[in-house]
Amino acid sequence: MKETLRRLFLSTLAELSLDRVIPERVKVRDGVVEVEDERVELGSFRKIILVALGKAAIQMTGAMKALLDPLVSSGVVVSSEPVAAPLPYMLHYQGGHPYPNAESVLAAEVILELLRQLKQDHLVIYLLSGGGSAIVEKPIHPSITLEDLREFYRVLVTCGANIVEMNILRKHFSATKGGRMAEAAQPARQVTLYVSDVPLDRPSTVASGPTMPDESTLVDCREIVDRLNLRERLPASLWALLESGGLPETPKPGSPKFKRCSWHALLSTEQGLEKLAAAVRREGWAVEQDLSVDDRPVVEAAEHLLERLADLRRRYPDRAVVVLSGGELSSPVTGGGVGGRNQAFVLACAKRIAGENIAVLSAGTDGIDGNSPAAGAVADGSTLARAAKLGLEADGYFRRSDSYGYFSPLEDTLVTGPTGNNIRDLRMLVAW
Repeated sequence: MKETLRRLFLSTLAELSLDRVIPERVKVRDGVVEVEDERVELGSFRKIILVALGKAAIQMTGAMKALLDPLVSSGVVVSSEPVAAPLPYMLHYQGGHPYPNAESVLAAEVILELLRQLKQDHLVIYLLSGGGSAIVEKPIHPSITLEDLREFYRVLVTCGANIVEMNILRKHFSATKGGRMAEAAQPARQVTLYVSDVPLDRPSTVASGPTMPDESTLVDCREIVDRLNLRERLPASLWALLESGGLPETPKPGSPKFKRCSWHALLSTEQGLEKLAAAVRREGWAVEQDLSVDDRPVVEAAEHLLERLADLRRRYPDRAVVVLSGGELSSPVTGGGVGGRNQAFVLACAKRIAGENIAVLSAGTDGIDGNSPAAGAVADGSTLARAAKLGLEADGYFRRSDSYGYFSPLEDTLVTGPTGNNIRDLRMLVAW
């Protein structure tokens, strides 16, 4: 069953390939771009540029250039992966992830300078995807050094904050986020196409919303800092700016700065789950989807989803049953091990399914789970006993945040390498 779950996950990843999705969602006919209910006449613009940032930047740019060439004048592509074959007329940078690096800052400066030169008869198409927050970054104030910035990101990804909370803070300390790229590009026409790795109702959280109005405020920042006890953990330069009242607010919904802007989601977690559900139904299994565990702790999420699975099993005693879930879970780092939230979730399930005809898979669609080389892991009712024979004790590995160290000797990690996509995590729990 574990191998079946691997196959279903990998086949779904292939269906979610942006090389397939973008031509399906974006149509270019007779000099007109059509996406959703919007039509943009390309002939009315003297210059067209692309700005792509995030884990899917290279794939998104390649697919869009194939649709638009030879109309694209130039652009900037910033990804966390090295570029094997640079695209013509495009500047390429390799930003850092999960922490910004010097090239993240250089790319941000280049993008802002390019945008500030745009005119009324110019069109900029932004291609945004998850990971863009770290991959392109420039501090809002010169007192924030690169090392301060990196420490800020380290604090955010280990403190238990959810993605919305992390990006509220990132937006207000950044010169590029929270609508500030769109602000720089005025008065050009601006179209944003994005792959969503955030809750569907918070699109401005994708890559910290560099082109979108920001509904959060500095008051929200202070509340998050206090609630998560971050005062002593923030670098001194950031804390001083927040306390001084010297931080400017981000541009808000309704601002005239966004008058010539539009935004369109190309792919989301929900769409990924639908494709996964279709694949599971072809196996003849009874299927339920559950998106209620977003941002919940991994143990709590494991208990909830296994309860849903038990209920589904009672209703369909003669069929294999599966609960599908998506989104991100909360998994604060509590030790110096190697792993991520997906493997931690599977480890939390392993104890609870011991001896049962149950299998679990959880993996990131970007191919990256925390600080490990794996996308996720699989487990079944035999996992705990197999691990015990190797001297692997689940509770200790969980406490040390070393889920990869637990699953790797069992050969139960799921390794895909970076996928060039990112619609958050997908989970499958099946009983038979």
